[in-house]
Amino acid sequence: MKKITLKSKRDASVRRFHPWVFSGAIAREEDGIEDGEWVQVCSKDGEVLGIGHYQDGSIKVRILSFSPIEPNVSFWQERIQKALDYRLRLGFAAAGPTNCFRLIHGEGDGLSGLIIDIYGPTAVIQCHTIGMYLNREFIAEALQRMQGWDLETIYDKSIDSLPVEYATGRRNAFLLGEASDGIVLENGHQFHVNWVQGQKTGFFLDQRDNRQLLGRYAAGKKVLNAFCYSGGFSIYALAAGAERVDSVDISAKAMQLTDANVELLGTSSIPHQSITADVLKFLKQPEQEYDLMVVDPPAFAKSVKKRHNAVQAYKRLNASAIRQLPPGGILFTFSCSQVVDKPLFYNTIVAAGLEAKRQIKVMHHLSQPADHPVNLFHPEGSYLKGLVVFVE
Repeated sequence: MKKITLKSKRDASVRRFHPWVFSGAIAREEDGIEDGEWVQVCSKDGEVLGIGHYQDGSIKVRILSFSPIEPNVSFWQERIQKALDYRLRLGFAAAGPTNCFRLIHGEGDGLSGLIIDIYGPTAVIQCHTIGMYLNREFIAEALQRMQGWDLETIYDKSIDSLPVEYATGRRNAFLLGEASDGIVLENGHQFHVNWVQGQKTGFFLDQRDNRQLLGRYAAGKKVLNAFCYSGGFSIYALAAGAERVDSVDISAKAMQLTDANVELLGTSSIPHQSITADVLKFLKQPEQEYDLMVVDPPAFAKSVKKRHNAVQAYKRLNASAIRQLPPGGILFTFSCSQVVDKPLFYNTIVAAGLEAKRQIKVMHHLSQPADHPVNLFHPEGSYLKGLVVFVE
């Protein structure tokens, strides 16, 4: 492997097991290093501190091991099996009430740049770096060798996650089997998932625990699920006995997914309405009063430069929701923008409450579930923030 040498006194974060090496920390690089290549990260004195994938950009190296390794299929098999064993301890099972989960969560599983989601007998791979993409055949082979979970389909859905110039001319592809969709179980609830045409890998697995929590408050309530996508929160509310559930999304395709999932409840009379509309406009003139609202927008900011505008958008959105809630109403509100950290998100909701001129109690602080683990030495992996608030 070629070597990357760090500047004097710029190796502290790597010694603290942070897996990112930024371009500003590098003193020199050996000639001829290509994007996606395995490299050694060395101190000024030549000590090898880690091994990872190189990619030209602000993050030059993503470290995958802080000790010597041979990056062959055995390496991938060991890492992936370790990740599966952890998920099995969490209670996921092919024949259990939840057979869909995140198997690999990037840095949380020591594989920066890689996401793998499991939907029953299907694994969906999403490579966020060129290095991971170049190793996708090894990854697929390791998935097929897993002990404790049998796969029939492996789908590589990386193109939208890779640098545009690199992704051009490449396609997503099946690496095993050819099933494009299926029905999965989450806490006993059925959901249609299409990993080929759906957003991300097909389903938002990171809201599993938060959807379960909503079920505790939904019985007998009028519920609004805003930015509903495929209706995850709606299904939990309906199953819990909500008086009425309205699902709103600007995407007509999302509403079709929601309707398909509502049909899986299997009852003839379901108090549910799908509304294709812009959520911000809808909240200004809702069709009725709601006792419980879910506001789960897409990431408003994907870079620090856009953070200020994102915060203002979150504030306006949540202020509108809070104004519409009656005394005793409950709001589930979220942000998945990584550049908006928990304190900033909390303060944004404070600002929204002040703007709405309402008294508010915090009921729950929410985050991502245990199958989306955060590496203790990589706090950036904590991306999902949520609050449940009681509006007086």
